[in-house]
Amino acid sequence: MGDISLEELQLATRNHGMPLEALRYDVTPVGLHYLLIHYDIPAVDPQSWTLTVRGTVQNSLELTLDELRARPAVEMTVTMECAGNGRARFDPRPVSQPWLSEAIGTARWRGVSLPSLLAEAAPLPGATEVVFSGLDRGIEKEIEQHFRRSLPLTETTDALLAYEMNGAPLLPQHGFPLRLVVPGWYGMTNVKWLDTIDVVVQPFEGFQQATAYHFRHDDDDEGRPLTRMAPRALMVPPGIPEFFTRARTVSLGDVELEGRAWSGHAPIAGVEVSDDGGESWAEAELGEDGGRWAWRSWNYVWRPQAAGEYVLSCRARDEAGNVQPVDAPWNVGGYSNNSVQRVSVTVTARDLL
Repeated sequence: MGDISLEELQLATRNHGMPLEALRYDVTPVGLHYLLIHYDIPAVDPQSWTLTVRGTVQNSLELTLDELRARPAVEMTVTMECAGNGRARFDPRPVSQPWLSEAIGTARWRGVSLPSLLAEAAPLPGATEVVFSGLDRGIEKEIEQHFRRSLPLTETTDALLAYEMNGAPLLPQHGFPLRLVVPGWYGMTNVKWLDTIDVVVQPFEGFQQATAYHFRHDDDDEGRPLTRMAPRALMVPPGIPEFFTRARTVSLGDVELEGRAWSGHAPIAGVEVSDDGGESWAEAELGEDGGRWAWRSWNYVWRPQAAGEYVLSCRARDEAGNVQPVDAPWNVGGYSNNSVQRVSVTVTARDLL
């Protein structure tokens, strides 16, 4: 992968991924859920904070946290993945947050339905997009900005303004006091530390929308915006790890493999497992459906025929016909690398402690 720069290491210490053994949980414990903070965690006084809804609307709104919590609540379980998940596995490696495959998590979010709030504000004719502004500020490509993203009005149907995560108020690093949750979309869509919602008639051209988070084949490519999560399956690495390399060792015999799969495009239809680096595949068994926007569990009994070295992989397919590729195409930003997971495993004839 080449040398990791001090700047990349600094990003990696500020942002953390989910240990893959946490795939065992239906809902990721808050402290294990992946975390990406673009700038700094803002200090927010919940007593003076308000959410403003304005723009091309009939009724502008200004709501306190208590007023939001007093409204009818909606709760949903949502899998969230960073668009840069897998970036560090590209060659050459795009320079940014060096994710491997751990930028993922599933949480139970509770808050106010965004469609209900927009209906109260009543967008006027001509309104096409909704812009979400967070309180986090920084500089990127010499542009000073708040973190802002937009959604077409037509894509707000399932969105939630969340003030709780896994039954407790949002922690500062996860967007306290309020964040946007857009099921099925990559993580950058889910604006944290939300304070302003603008309904607009023209496409939003802010940096995080029009420049960042585009899939580009080369530097001259205008690219296409990243939206929904591509299908991906991950497994809990079996056996026990070597401390530094994380290479696995298991005893010869039946090995229970388990993991999760998800797609932002359609429900998961199946997961396959390979023990030869993707040369051949066998169908895994799917677990119960945890809800449209939550990952789905899978399991497979692997029976290696002999001691030796193996490479385990898994791949997902969804009901829309999307299949996870063995190797995803390289791109400038290192986005949406849903290449299959490869887990090196040593099968030993001795019993492990």
